[in-house]
Amino acid sequence: MELQNARQIIDTLAQGIHPVTGEAMPEDSPYNAPPVIRALFAVSQALDAAPPRPPTTVRVRAAPPVNAGKPWSEEDDATLVAGFESGDEVKKLADTLGRTRFGIEQRLVKLGKIAAPGSGRYG
Repeated sequence: MELQNARQIIDTLAQGIHPVTGEAMPEDSPYNAPPVIRALFAVSQALDAAPPRPPTTVRVRAAPPVNAGKPWSEEDDATLVAGFESGDEVKKLADTLGRTRFGIEQRLVKLGKIAAPGSGRYG
């Protein structure tokens, strides 16, 4: 619910009016009790003084690399192996091949260049 809508409901209640039907509240309604009316007015004034809330930020995911999820070619495998054997970092290999780091690691496992994660050893 928007803050402005909530404030309108509070103001309507403070005036002794049912916010949905627009009818006057019965005399025995708790909304007609002086302490409740004062409390509703206090909340309404506090909403005036409250700084507006900043808009909620939405995290936008970056687009996946161009080759993520695509089949590997023999040329891709050759580039990967050459880069890995020359000591290139996984991030650099991922950027070069347009793949994710996870994709690079999994392909190195498949090619027998490193052991599967959790096996406790590499290559």
